[in-house]
Amino acid sequence: MLGAFSTHAPQGRASQDRTVKCVALAVLCVLMGLVWSVIPHPLVIMIVGLAPLAVVGVLTMPFLMCLGFIIFSFFRIHEAFPFLMPFKIPLLLALASLTALGWHLVITRKIQPFMTSELKWFLVFFGLVTVGLMFASNRGMAIGMFTGSYSKIAIMVFAIAWMVREEKQFALLANMIVIAGIAIGLVALNNKANGIGLVEGTRVTIARDMRSVLGDPNDLALVLSFPISFAAGLALTQGRGRFSRLLGAVGYFVIASAILATQSRGGLLAILAVSGVFGLYKIKSKLLLISLGGIALIALLAMAGISDRSSGGAAEDGIDESAKGRLYAWEAAFNMANTHPLTGVGLNNFTSNYFFYSPHWDGMNHAVHSTWFGVLAETGYVGLIVFVTLAVKLVVGMRRLVNALLPLYQQQQCSPVIFATAQSTLAGLAGFMVSGTFLTQGFTWPLYILLAVSVAVTQAGNRLLEQQNAAAR
Repeated sequence: MLGAFSTHAPQGRASQDRTVKCVALAVLCVLMGLVWSVIPHPLVIMIVGLAPLAVVGVLTMPFLMCLGFIIFSFFRIHEAFPFLMPFKIPLLLALASLTALGWHLVITRKIQPFMTSELKWFLVFFGLVTVGLMFASNRGMAIGMFTGSYSKIAIMVFAIAWMVREEKQFALLANMIVIAGIAIGLVALNNKANGIGLVEGTRVTIARDMRSVLGDPNDLALVLSFPISFAAGLALTQGRGRFSRLLGAVGYFVIASAILATQSRGGLLAILAVSGVFGLYKIKSKLLLISLGGIALIALLAMAGISDRSSGGAAEDGIDESAKGRLYAWEAAFNMANTHPLTGVGLNNFTSNYFFYSPHWDGMNHAVHSTWFGVLAETGYVGLIVFVTLAVKLVVGMRRLVNALLPLYQQQQCSPVIFATAQSTLAGLAGFMVSGTFLTQGFTWPLYILLAVSVAVTQAGNRLLEQQNAAAR
């Protein structure tokens, strides 16, 4: 019976595949006929004929589709390079990603869902944000932000966490993030050199005339702060290969230079925090590390020209205008949370509520310029507790993983790609925690990409540790 099953099963599958192909070919012929009857042009027929190849590409490369969507959505590549705008690449990649994800989750079941404590905490926070939509002071703004961005971020968290399993996928993920960071960094440096879109005469932006997210120097620094940890990981990890290490070194220099050009204090702190994590594992003397950190901070402030800023520069006495603005915004965030302790004022509702909750009105609404206060204002005290718990769990978990993999890496018994990804993720989380004081990252991509990569690399790292333990026994 077993022999009969093993002989005929492949033949049955082959026959089924032939049937599917014949049906697909028949559908394609009918589709071409219908298209030709409406638009009798050879070019249209060529496009319809190539469509099946595009579908096959989408379904066979789900990871690439999701990665491409994240790169374009987070780094705003199409806004930094406007000639890409007519192609609607983010929309196409979003459709391709959702199609591929659904296909492999439901039909082929090649993607096996799983849950970790980090993903559960994220689901709790996502649930709080979702419930808060109904209680938002401006539901239209909240729902618009949710459907336009935050829901897609949530889907990609699970897509990356579940899909990234192989070493080559981790390597491609790191390389693409760094390449995208270099691309945005070069555009920023070009704008700085040519005086394009400068704020306050000195602070660089990108696509400010298009009202891009990159058109605010603080938001641009936020975007650039994310890839710098992966660039450092590529450059400093032995065994990554010459190309990857060179890419990391170039990336770190270009991205750091672009952050300096934004003159964002949050961005400078991110550079310092990321570098400090790698220094922690490279420099044995903690006193030396702290001393170097202090010197680096002074050097970064000088190179960025913070004292030349119109707001927050040396020309202002006492607490500068930039710092005052943040303190007023944080006070408004407290007032919002005190009024709406369970739900906050709603997603993307801080700015529109600033007038009603700030005692210091200067004629215009202001952004919160803080991840923690932003989450507090828009999700209330409950949301902040869950958010902080999630962030702390990620940092603790990644530090534990890096410390467990370090001896294996030093003995060349651990994949340098896995170790570099783990260490880069830990450094990225440190950069997020520190820069989050001055940059609004609560509902944007950085933490959630780090969450997804953290879950995926933890799974891969645990498999390595289990293999080593099994071999030792």
